[in-house]
Amino acid sequence: MIEGVKVKKLLKHCDDRGFFAELVRDDEDLLERFGQASWSMSYPGVIKAFHYHEEQDDVWFFPAGNAQVVLHDLRKDSNTVGETDVIYMGEDNPIVLLIPKGVAHGYRVLGQKPATIIYFTTKSYNSKNPDEKRIPYDDPTIGFNWETKNR
Repeated sequence: MIEGVKVKKLLKHCDDRGFFAELVRDDEDLLERFGQASWSMSYPGVIKAFHYHEEQDDVWFFPAGNAQVVLHDLRKDSNTVGETDVIYMGEDNPIVLLIPKGVAHGYRVLGQKPATIIYFTTKSYNSKNPDEKRIPYDDPTIGFNWETKNR
């Protein structure tokens, strides 16, 4: 796993009414501070990649649909610089994922239905000076193949 990335398995409390689960709490070691919560939906097959932040960490959660999340460590001082990780998450694998600043990230929606993401950041979005650096999804320095492989 890329240094600094954290995966939190969710505990669902189920009963005859449905379920309840905590995503992010202020007394756990996920976000150093809270900045913003956001909600987005993407259609099947969509690839949203890559981008990274210099000042903020992200926490991602996919409550509906499923996604292939790809992380690539750009941090020069990291023990895992240059490494790429793939994490499958969504309704079939309900986890919370911490993505540290300096780690490029993106996802591809899997399956035949849209994926919904709820994400938390340590800083609020600043439209005048956004902390969002873009890298093409097919950047050769990352070299990730987004195609599903028959196995």
